[in-house]
Amino acid sequence: MTLKPLNYAEMRIEMLDIRFVRENPDVVKENIKNKFQDRKLPLVDEVIKLDEEARATKQEADNLRAERNKISKQIGALMAQGKKEEAEETKKLVTEKSDYLAKLEEKEAELNEKVKNIMMTIPNIIDPSVPIGKDDSENVEIQKYGEPLVPEFDVPYHTDIMEKLKGIDLDSARKVAGNGFYYLMGDIARLHSAVISYARDFMIERGFTYCIPPFMIRSDVVTGVMSFDEMDAMMYKIEGEDLYLIGTSEHSMIGKFIDTITPEADLPQTLTSYSPCFRKEKGAHGLEERGVYRIHQFEKQEMIVVCKPEESMVWFEKLWQNTVDLFRSLDIPVRTIECCSGDLADLKVKSFDVEAWSPRQKKYFEVGSCSNLGDAQARRLKIRVKDADGNKYFAHTLNNTVVAPPRMLIAFLENNLNEDGSVNIPEALRPYMGGKDVIR
Repeated sequence: MTLKPLNYAEMRIEMLDIRFVRENPDVVKENIKNKFQDRKLPLVDEVIKLDEEARATKQEADNLRAERNKISKQIGALMAQGKKEEAEETKKLVTEKSDYLAKLEEKEAELNEKVKNIMMTIPNIIDPSVPIGKDDSENVEIQKYGEPLVPEFDVPYHTDIMEKLKGIDLDSARKVAGNGFYYLMGDIARLHSAVISYARDFMIERGFTYCIPPFMIRSDVVTGVMSFDEMDAMMYKIEGEDLYLIGTSEHSMIGKFIDTITPEADLPQTLTSYSPCFRKEKGAHGLEERGVYRIHQFEKQEMIVVCKPEESMVWFEKLWQNTVDLFRSLDIPVRTIECCSGDLADLKVKSFDVEAWSPRQKKYFEVGSCSNLGDAQARRLKIRVKDADGNKYFAHTLNNTVVAPPRMLIAFLENNLNEDGSVNIPEALRPYMGGKDVIR
């Protein structure tokens, strides 16, 4: 079966809504297959059937409501005519219809809730340009930037570099908070802050508005910005409250626009935000998790865009390029990787990872991820746009990592390490390090 590619530049289809599923079941099923989630295929027919039943129930309720109101108006006329018995019988009839209407309304609400829950698990339609692959092993390298070099001396593990510079204390952190936490100390802590400050100013110079968002969000925002699988794997819930610690400031930044209608003339909205991030990191294991590559708490500079649908792919290219340019300004070799269909989270339309070169491992590793989510987040959070003619439609949302220490510090330390254990400070960072050009 051949499916016509979808042209996002020409579309303002409200994806992925039940209407689209109803009208394009084969497209939705093919998309599920391309994401290797065949277990979800029965959900398409199931949700279409439930939706049909919900709409039929609504129609029956609407008809009954109109009929009841019409009959109700007869009661007053009958009483005025002295036909008390007929009026009483009519009242009973109205009561019967009201009771049945209440049951129909309850049924309609239950059906709509079932439809909503299924729709929350059906993946968004991926862009036609996304390579088809089962998992991250089939992601595609797009381009390399900078020459990846391996020094003649052995590059130690990143925490060993930090410890020799008296820049990290993992043992104390384990006593205080457990595995997956750290104390950064001295010049390494200062370097961490310098990178964040430099990234902030880098994005401001590119026209983004700086923002410090809430570090906790409510459940309706959580379910609006991510899939259930991501939520389970990432989010920490505050016990006894409807609040979650953010896994990235993208969550609260996109949430800033919840239930809003933005004039089209005010788009795009381009924001860069600082925040701490908190993640469960379920399944983290192995050597690279022993240090600070996978941790439960870190800090990050993020960028998000809210724009018109026809501009989202243009902004997607700009966003990942920002991260590449920042790392190259610090002389760190990087490459871009396109995530294949099976490696895309359910809400994503297209995604690039930016990976930095590790001289110790002699390979690249992820330091940032750029995603176009189409209107998936906007639909869930009711982020709408009003054009000059008063027409409303859902915006497109995008996000990308500017920089995320301490993971970025791994790349920085390895690529700027000298044989004597000292670390060079690139010129761009020296103003943020009090003029220092080397850490010893």
